[in-house]
Amino acid sequence: MAERFEIGSRLRGESLVRRGLLRETEGVGQIRIMPDLNVIKIGGHGVIDYGRKVVHPLVEEIGELSRNHKILIATGGGARVRHILDIGIDLGMPTGVLAELAGKISEQNAIMISLLFSKYNGVRIHTEDLLNLPSLISLGMLPVVQGTPPYGLYEHPPKLGSIPPHRTDTGAFLMAEVVGGRSCILGKNVDGLYAENPFVNPDAEFIPEIAADELLEMRMEDMVLEPMAVELLRDAVHVKEIRVVNAHVPGNITKAVNGEQVGTLIRA
Repeated sequence: MAERFEIGSRLRGESLVRRGLLRETEGVGQIRIMPDLNVIKIGGHGVIDYGRKVVHPLVEEIGELSRNHKILIATGGGARVRHILDIGIDLGMPTGVLAELAGKISEQNAIMISLLFSKYNGVRIHTEDLLNLPSLISLGMLPVVQGTPPYGLYEHPPKLGSIPPHRTDTGAFLMAEVVGGRSCILGKNVDGLYAENPFVNPDAEFIPEIAADELLEMRMEDMVLEPMAVELLRDAVHVKEIRVVNAHVPGNITKAVNGEQVGTLIRA
């Protein structure tokens, strides 16, 4: 009679929290599913809410870029997210419920933006479709996805306040990281990162380049991107920088995709 065959595993009997074991897994190489992919986040509050005057020229610019570059568009939420969060917080909704509500708004924006990209084969996809990106892009599609990461009801409690910490900047970065993308570009309504809010202090110092640790140590009162995206950048395997650019200025996204100096570069 044949003996029972045991499948060998280095993790057999492990708790998966032993630090020594975690160190052993550090050197294992991860595949890059789409090393040429540029993830471009179109901000809701900073871009989409400005309407036709800002969005239509941006769609044309990115659409033309997609003819020669592999691009994934992620959409932000904007004013409607702020409205639903205000109501939800006032009613005492848990963090996970707030995250679910916010995701519905960026999803609506993804539908609209994908339709604007119709002549460039724009197609709205869901976050669970990310592994289909190689096929979609090889078929000439320009995929558009909502930027809110799908933590949903399992969203992490925030360190401060009630607002869900993983929002669309973070979602765009996580998508770029999981597929091993080439770049993560955040389109905003300012020229990049400033030491203070430039709308409050027009003389605020502009920061063209900074390391993630240095930026977090500044403990800025107001930052142009989500702090969680910067925290995750420090531990990333593939994507080692985030670039923040002014999407209201024609040509800025093109410069960022081409690797030119524009906006602010945040390094891991």
